This record gives sequence, C-alpha cells and structure tokens, in this order.
Amino acid sequence: MGRLLSNAADTRRRPKWLRYTLVTFAGLVALGLVTLVGGYIYLSQDLPDAAQLADYEPPLPSHLRDVNGEPFATFARERRIYTTYEDLPPELVEAFISAEDKTFFEHGGVDVTGFTNAVFDYVSKLGSGERAVGGSTITQQVAKNLLIGDEYSVTRKLKEIILATRIEDAFTKQQILELYLNQIFLGRNAYGVQAASFAYFGKPVTELTLPEAAYLAVLPKAPANYNPASEAGLRRATVRRNYVLSEMEDNGYITSGEAAAAKRTPIEAIERRVQLAQPRLGEYYTEAVRRDLIERYGEEGEHGIYTGGLWIRGTIDPVMQASAEMALRDALVRYDRGRGWRGASETIQLGGGWPERLRELNLPVGYDDWRAAVALSKSGGAVELGFADGSTGSMPSGQANLPVRGGGGTAYAEITPGDVFPVKETSEGSNVWKLRQIPEVGGGMVVQEVSSGRVLAMVGGFDARRSQYNRATQAMRQPGSAIKPFVYAAALENGFTPASIVVDGPYCVYQGAALGQKCFRNFSGRSAGPRTMRWGLEQSRNLMTVRLAFQTGMENVVELIDDMGIGDYQPYLAMSLGAGETTVLDLVNAYAMMANGGKRQRPVLYDLIQDRNGNAIYRSDDRECSGCNKPSYDGRGMPLPADNRPQAMDARTAYQVVHMLEGVVQRGTATALRRLERPMFGKTGTTNGPTNVWFVGGTPDIVAGIYLGFDQPQNMGGYAQGGTLAAPAVRQFFEETIPEDAEKKEFRIPEGIRMVRIDRRSGKKVFGSWPSGGYTPAVIWEAFKPENQPRQQVAEARDPFAEANPTQEVRSDSDFLQQQGGIY
Repeated sequence: MGRLLSNAADTRRRPKWLRYTLVTFAGLVALGLVTLVGGYIYLSQDLPDAAQLADYEPPLPSHLRDVNGEPFATFARERRIYTTYEDLPPELVEAFISAEDKTFFEHGGVDVTGFTNAVFDYVSKLGSGERAVGGSTITQQVAKNLLIGDEYSVTRKLKEIILATRIEDAFTKQQILELYLNQIFLGRNAYGVQAASFAYFGKPVTELTLPEAAYLAVLPKAPANYNPASEAGLRRATVRRNYVLSEMEDNGYITSGEAAAAKRTPIEAIERRVQLAQPRLGEYYTEAVRRDLIERYGEEGEHGIYTGGLWIRGTIDPVMQASAEMALRDALVRYDRGRGWRGASETIQLGGGWPERLRELNLPVGYDDWRAAVALSKSGGAVELGFADGSTGSMPSGQANLPVRGGGGTAYAEITPGDVFPVKETSEGSNVWKLRQIPEVGGGMVVQEVSSGRVLAMVGGFDARRSQYNRATQAMRQPGSAIKPFVYAAALENGFTPASIVVDGPYCVYQGAALGQKCFRNFSGRSAGPRTMRWGLEQSRNLMTVRLAFQTGMENVVELIDDMGIGDYQPYLAMSLGAGETTVLDLVNAYAMMANGGKRQRPVLYDLIQDRNGNAIYRSDDRECSGCNKPSYDGRGMPLPADNRPQAMDARTAYQVVHMLEGVVQRGTATALRRLERPMFGKTGTTNGPTNVWFVGGTPDIVAGIYLGFDQPQNMGGYAQGGTLAAPAVRQFFEETIPEDAEKKEFRIPEGIRMVRIDRRSGKKVFGSWPSGGYTPAVIWEAFKPENQPRQQVAEARDPFAEANPTQEVRSDSDFLQQQGGIY
C-alpha cells in the first residue's frame, strides 16, 4: 500500500508539461486507433466478399462449330482461353513472378517495402499530374481487376489492400496465380496468357520458349509500349524482356547461361493482321446465329454470347456453304455482265501512300481470286495496276473490253488513273489481269436439310463486307409463281386431284362494288383450254392458278400458306400468284416441309448449345427417346425418338404436290435441272416487272432456294426469269455437292397414296398401256388419295403434247402480275 502511495506521489511530482504530453500522446494514439478501426470498417462495408472469387468465371468467348464439329467462328469482345494452373509451364509462371511480384510466395497479400515506396512516390508527385507507381502485388492486382476496378485514388488503394489480405486467407497462392494469369490484358485484344501466346506467337503456352515466356511477362505494365510491330516498341520490349530474364536469374529460376542465351534471342512475334485474320466463309450465317443468340441469351452474363463461353453446335456444312456462295455470286455476275460497265467502284488519290489508301477501302470483291486494283497509269494500250500490298500488274485493253452501259465504247476508254475496280488474273502467275465488276443486283440463297430443318448453307449477298443486310433472312420479297405449289396443295385438300381438269382460259371475277369486275389473261395472250392441274403447275399457268384459287376459296389458300410458315396474307386472288412477301429462308423451309411429308418445322441454325462446363442448355430437338441411353447395346434395332411433330399439311397432299413438282423439273419451267438425272422437285418464280426471279427445290434430302433482285426493286429486263437465272444457279450448287455415284433416292410415298396410270391429257385412268420413258410420256403414274382416284378409262393412250414445246411458257410465271396490279 505504501509503495502505491509512493508511486502516486512520484506521479504528482512529475512536471506538468510531461503529464500533458503523455495524456496528449495517449489521446492521439487512441484517436488514431479509433480512426483506423473506423476507416477499416467504413472501407470494408461495401467491399465484395473475397469468397465471391470461388464462383468467379472470367468472361469467355463463345465458339460456333460447323456440322462436322469443327470450329467455324468465335463471338468475343475479349479473346481469352482459360487455362488451369496445372497447365501453365513453370517458366511462364516464374517469369511473371520475377517481373511483377518477386516476393509473391512470401507475403500475405501486401509487400510492405513496395507499398512504402509507392506511398513516398505518391506524396512526391502530388500536384504534378503524374501518376505514381503502383507498388501492387499480384494479389492486389487480382483484387483490383476482378472486384474493385481501376479508379486512381487513395481510397481505392486502401480497399485493394484490405481485399488482398482477405483473398490470401481464402485462396492458395496457386489459385491466385491462376486467376491473375487468365485475367490480365496483354495487348492485341488478348486477355490471359493463353490467348496472348496465340496472339503473339501463334502457339499454346506449353510450347513457349524461355525468351518468349519472358516477353509475355513484360506486357502487363503497358502492352502498347512493348509491341514488337514497331522498331521503337521492339527495342523497348527487348530491354524490358532482358530485365525480366535477369530477375529470373537473380531469383534462382534459371542459370546465367540460360539467361544469356535467351537475351541473345530476338523477339519474333507474328504479325497481328495475320493472326487475327478470319475466314470469310459463311459470314451471313454467322451473323444470323449471333443475332439469334443475343435475342435468346443477351450479350453479357452467365450465358451471354460474349462472356458465357458457350459452345454452339451449328448446322452449317462448309462444303455446301462454299458451293452456295459460289453459285449465288456466279448468278449475280452472269446477270450483271449483260448490263455493261458502270464505271469504277471507287477512286483514290495517287501519290505516296496509295497502297495504304487502297487497303483502307477494303473493296468487297467477293471471290477469292479477285483482287481490288487501282489504275496507276494508262498508256500503250494497257493499264498499269497497283495492289494493296504495293505490287503492280498490267491489264491490256483487250482484257477491259466490257461495253459501257448506256453508251458506246468499252470500259478501257473510261478508266482513268485513281480508279479502283476488281480484277482477275488471266492465268496463275501471269501478272496479267482482266477487268471485273461488282454486281449491282442482289440476292439470297438458303440450303436446308429436309428431315430436320437444319440450315446447311446461307448466303445473304455478294459479299458481307459490301452490306451486312442478309437477303436470305431479312429481305421480304414477292415469290411470284414459287407460291403456286401451296395454292395447288390447298386445292388438293379441298377435293381436287392432280388429274382434275381446270380451264386455261380468260377468267373474270367480280371484286365487289368498289373494284367491279376484273378479267385476267395470260401474258402471251394465248390459252390452252381444259388441262389437268398437273399441267397447269408444270407450265406455271397463271389463269389456271387464279381459277383454281377462286374455286378452292382464298381463305383456304392463305390459311395453308400461313400454316406452312410463309406469311400471313390477306385472301386476295393476287396472293395466289405471289403478290405477298416472304423470305428465302421461310419459303425454303416450306418446301422442305412438303418434302418431309408435311411435318411442321422451323429452320434450325444450331441444334445444341453447351455452357463452359459442357452442360447442355439448349437443344433444338427436345424429343424424348425411350431406351436411347441403354447401358449396353443389345444388337437390335437402334432406338429412335418418336416424330411427334404436328402436320402442317396432309402427308398425302404433300406428296401429290412434290410428285407434280417433279414434273416441273422434267417438263416444265425448271428443266435446267433435268440434266442432273436424279429425282428432283422444284418451282420457278418471276414477279411483276420482273423484279425478282426465284427457284426453290431439290432432292428428297436437301432443298435449296434462291432469289435474285435489286434491293430497291426495279425491272430486271424481260429476259430475267426464274427458269433462266435462278434455276441454273441451284443446278450449279447441286452439281458441286452431289457426288456422281450418290444414290438416286426417290421421294417417299406416304401411306394412303394410290399410284394410278393416267392419260396426261385427259387425266383419266389408263388400262392396256404403261408409263414410257422420255420427258413427255403419254401415260404417267399419278398420285391419288383413295377417296378420289379416277374410275374412268381410255382404251389407248395418245401423246397429247406432241405439238407443245415444254419451255414455251416459261414467261407465264408473271402473266397475272404483269397486268394491272392484281386484286386488292
């Protein structure tokens, strides 16, 4: 007790200033502690939980595969290929640690020495406008990049430190490194080391050499400063890379000999434009898939097209796609060539830098063997050409003799220096070129699998670089006579047969008090009298079609057209001749539905989507299949899912129409395909003007459809017909894609159809004679439903068409629409 009193007395005897000093110091310490704790609580309250990183999934691009499973296209804003820590080579990890955070495996998230230096640097630069060095560890960079953001402030830095310590408590060092090396931006739109390895060296990280790994490690600071594409960037990159190699040596990761050898190795990165070049095959299809996926999942988020890392199993067949692109381009060029030279596609200023100006034009020449050229000079009967790579060539006047549209002379006389146009080499390696022209007319083409609706090819124009407008899916065009099969189908479902007699003659109909009576006639002014429905469809007779539509009832016609997914039309007679609008995709799908027995289906652009973990999140075919997942196959018939698709059209009616459309190919307006010598069906179409020409048809397995026409509809000229322009293009496609030894498969006859021998002229049943060969036989097999097969007979068959020319009536495609605007 005495000792305590003595101590108290000693305290009272201390100088007053000392007592005040001690109290003040204690108060400041307490205040500092309170401030520190309060600041920590304040800064921590809105910080994300470090445990969120356990569920973190970095943004990954989505990949589209073709029908064979091969990569076809990528949808990405950030090029990233996620790689686990186990798959990262040790030298690459050691290079990044040496460059960014040499004490990474020792500190607890913050390097005290580095942080102190950063604080002094920050204070020294206050008010200067300069940015202080970061002093951040790899863990702090993970916190900044993934959870906080890159705001330049003291507050953000303090939050970064707090969160870094939390991350170190929640994750192993290897997990932190995996997150870091997959997230960082390394230039060339590459995020993460794997994407950067491909972007700079064209190979995976497992194949990187020591100097290459060290080069990647210099990039996080400022990728643009160390871009080896420029001389200055290469010099800076080499100095910085050699510093990283020295650090790796000091840290004991490599020997002095290895470091010296690596420093002597030049940095040889691939050119960026070569690495990033994408194949131009199927650009319209790829864009159609992208739009559809954005509508389904959006751009961002768990399943976003740019962040979800989706794997999309597409339906595109590369061989068919290439053939379809060539077929459409060739058709557009054939038509355009007959219309004469329109002049240069573009013009540029000559003089220094002309190759760069030519490259910037990015002229959409379509074909792989066409090149954009600029006229450098013209003398001595030839044009000197320049190309985007700086090389030159020659085009003699004889190779530029296209007639000028609307005037005399040839294109050669019109060309002046600075004009830009496409050219094609006369023979490989000759460096002598001939003039070509980008067609003004447009068009679209779709190829579809009959059984599933899968789109095997899609072309939306001459070149996607010229226009992203996809004429296969976006262009609403009048189909003309290509709509007629559905008019005939409606008639067949309402009591008519292919052998029913319909008069091909003048036809008048009362349209009501406002419009009065309207009379129609064929374009040629001639009529053939009573004929079978088959003949009317084969020869595309408009008067027969209008009469048939009226007798069937236009309400029934447009209802079936709607059921087939073609369009929602008003019940006007003009619709029976193609006055409504549809797309190539929808019309091809409708023809495929006829070929598959009338089963309802929609076009399929992709049939499976998997998330980044391989889980299926979408299937186009969601039918159940009992027994499909048997543990072991017992050798019996393969289990198949039931085809539960509803009927859009009676299967018997569908076959009757397809059977008649085979006659269109053999004897009618689509004889251009006859030389393929295999079962095929199809129909041409030509609209008023003509402004559009069509053909849709194909085999029992594949349907292809095409239209040609100007984007701003205009008269294509009387020679433009579906049978002369569109059908040959589809024939070209099938010639290139059907092997010569392929099975000549017949169209499947559904249950309930009766095949009856009939006289082609009268439509009556025939006894005593059999169908003969040739394209215009007197007796044919015709398809009937049991309830209305013919009972009449004739004793002897005659050839009713000896006087007829099968191609005489091709122009009748647009007979009705050529008149006075149809019925509205």
